Amino acid sequence: MSKPFHFKHFTIHQDKTAMKIGTDGVLLGAWVSLEHEPFSILDIGAGTGVIALMLAQRSSAELIDALEIDENAYEQAVENFENSDWGDRLFCYHAAFDEFVEEMQDEEKYDLIISNPPFYSANYSSGDTQRDQARFAEALPFDELLEGVSLLLSKSGKFSVIIPSSEEDHFLAIAKQFKLYPHRITRVKGDKNSEVKRSLLELGFSEKDYTPKELIIEDTRHNYTPEYVNLVKDFYLKM
Repeated sequence: MSKPFHFKHFTIHQDKTAMKIGTDGVLLGAWVSLEHEPFSILDIGAGTGVIALMLAQRSSAELIDALEIDENAYEQAVENFENSDWGDRLFCYHAAFDEFVEEMQDEEKYDLIISNPPFYSANYSSGDTQRDQARFAEALPFDELLEGVSLLLSKSGKFSVIIPSSEEDHFLAIAKQFKLYPHRITRVKGDKNSEVKRSLLELGFSEKDYTPKELIIEDTRHNYTPEYVNLVKDFYLKM
């Protein structure tokens, strides 16, 4: 039985789903820029709903939609939304992304879209077979993700995503085909001596100059860098 994960302002129950709370989702939820004050947000592949809840805490967006294909994760996200202080702003859809895009592309567009997509590259392994199967089964190919985003995002909207850094060039090349261009990039390392593992990307329809940044999580084991603490301190209990 997986224990609930307590954040400062909400709790995530995760006993029903293989997709547990991980650093990636929390990093993305904390890193996403809200400077353009989005009215409407969409979280693709919500899992437990943690990113949507983080954005409910951080923003005054009136509409935060989440999308989850896995039935257990969907039920868990709904439960976590209902138990939070922001249940009236959060809504979860149980559907595949392509169906959702078909249904919603003629509706009002979203000002912010976020995704911690299931990585589907064949050589990816977390060492947890059930978790890997969940990722593979629900995998959303990058071209399908980016095409859908291009149809659902408002003209001045932003799309933020976290992916393995090894996929960054490939992802940006596909994004360009859908006229989505990088506005911010932060590359994440576990510590200063480790390789870059993840890329946080923010894309939009306009072409902009940007300088990639680097974020290092730990100086030494369990000794977090000031930059990382500053990013996540509004969420983690012990920060």
